[in-house]
Amino acid sequence: MNWPPVAPPVSYIEPVFRPPSEASSLILQVTNGCSWNRCTFCEMYIDPQKKFKPKSENQLLGEIIRCGQQLPGVRRVFLGDGDPMVLSFRRLKTILEAIRTYMPSVTRVSTYALPANLKHKTVEELQVLRELGLKLIYVGAESGDDEVLRCIDKGETFATTRDGLLKAKQAGIKTSVMLINGLGGERMSEQHALASARLVNAVQPDYLATLVLFSRRGNQRVAEGFNGDFTPLTQRQLFQEMEVFLSNLTLEKTVFRSDHASNFLVLKGVLNRDLDALLRQLRAAIETPDRVFLRQDYQRGL
Repeated sequence: MNWPPVAPPVSYIEPVFRPPSEASSLILQVTNGCSWNRCTFCEMYIDPQKKFKPKSENQLLGEIIRCGQQLPGVRRVFLGDGDPMVLSFRRLKTILEAIRTYMPSVTRVSTYALPANLKHKTVEELQVLRELGLKLIYVGAESGDDEVLRCIDKGETFATTRDGLLKAKQAGIKTSVMLINGLGGERMSEQHALASARLVNAVQPDYLATLVLFSRRGNQRVAEGFNGDFTPLTQRQLFQEMEVFLSNLTLEKTVFRSDHASNFLVLKGVLNRDLDALLRQLRAAIETPDRVFLRQDYQRGL
């Protein structure tokens, strides 16, 4: 007997990205692409099919219902693509209510977020979203330095990033901040490290991650934003910049991960509890790199 085909629970427009820590999560693609999509370092949503567009409510509701029917027991959901927080409070509330209704096993919903789009939600609205399951947001701060942010066309400043993250924390939503080692090049390396440390100290995120500036297509777009005055950091300089950054952190209980595929040196710990041990690892990599396990170029990627 030929049974009628079963519709897949979710349809995706490739490529689909998610944070490494969401490897076991169900990805619901509530938007396609990124609402900003101008950052010069980013190659995630440059394919023609990734032009930003929200998925229709009817299509998304159907997918959530099918996920509840075909994928029982899902505990974590990640809302993609680049920044679903650009959607209105009403629409986000509808999505989270549907997940709660049709996927009752879900205990955590997470998503990427741009600080600029958190600005357009009140603390009270964010609290409602948190009560409906939105427990964690990932914010690509990239840098805390206004000059670096301007050069990469981030569309954010130290102040807007700080304020957005603090608003989310006030609403009870956990925050994960991502920074890019080497983003300021040689000329802005120190200011990038110091301002990024000030930003992280100001917001005390629950999670902190760093990755290394890495491009499959070269750094031409990045260099253009610096008026051509951009020299990528060497491996040693990347470690030195990271040492400056970590040395200036005053954190209470932030889980730190520098284990992205782009990194040469894997660092993990809780800050500032493990700060001294992490600095020893960095100094060993700077002074005796031949005695430290480092990823080779062919082992790195996105």
